[in-house]
Amino acid sequence: MLDVIKVIILGIVEGITEWLPVSSTGHLILVGDILKPDLSDAFMEMFNVVIQLGAIMAVVVLYFHKLNPFSPRKTQKQKMLTWQMWIKVLIASVPAGIVGVLFNDYLDAVFYKPLPVAVMLIVYGVLFIVVENRNKHQRPKVTKISELSVQMLLWIGVFQMLALIPGTSRSGATIVGALMIGISRSTAAEFTFFLAIPAMFGASLLKLVNFGLSFTAKEAGLLALGCLVSFGLSVVAIKFLMGYIKQHDFKIFGYYRIALGAIIIIVSLVQLIIA
Repeated sequence: MLDVIKVIILGIVEGITEWLPVSSTGHLILVGDILKPDLSDAFMEMFNVVIQLGAIMAVVVLYFHKLNPFSPRKTQKQKMLTWQMWIKVLIASVPAGIVGVLFNDYLDAVFYKPLPVAVMLIVYGVLFIVVENRNKHQRPKVTKISELSVQMLLWIGVFQMLALIPGTSRSGATIVGALMIGISRSTAAEFTFFLAIPAMFGASLLKLVNFGLSFTAKEAGLLALGCLVSFGLSVVAIKFLMGYIKQHDFKIFGYYRIALGAIIIIVSLVQLIIA
């Protein structure tokens, strides 16, 4: 029963932090270290990634009409634009896809630790503040996904690739990259949601295959529960973020990342001292 409560808490953390640019992995590592469910390290490493499937289904549900090129409610032009959007998503997914397949195990082994996560939280927190200050009096060059060029897509893809390092935040990295090249906040956030679909399905599949697809009944039940809770909270988080950025910039998330990174460093040092 205690593990059920811990998994529900982890699902809440994932659902809220996956879409806000604050690093869901950073939060899961921190909360996971505190809660420590009675499950193997290998399972928890897989769980922290596969739980994202619940989060990604929230995007599919909320944006189903916009994502669906077969919708009978769309004109031929709208269907064509939807196909073009999916092509743009695939182009932007290439850098992270290649690097993820080739170096996934290495990146996890080297960076899936509190200190590297804390450093990346702080670095991208500073970037958010710097980029938003720079863009304060500038009008965005791009306000629609249909206006994104191939060069812009590859640039966004490179930033998503950098998010393979735990603590970076996939949404945080891609939004920072998009803002740097003049894409509006709402377009950057929305495209980040869509870009997450192949990225997170791919990452989850890779983790499941590496884990071996062999679950105990308890593990399968807890994984399903985590995904379900993550889905519900993701719906709330996505709606909140899209409403928030209509009136505000991303600097508050930058300050939050810096504070969280500092907390993780302090907690790690305390654990090292008392160990």
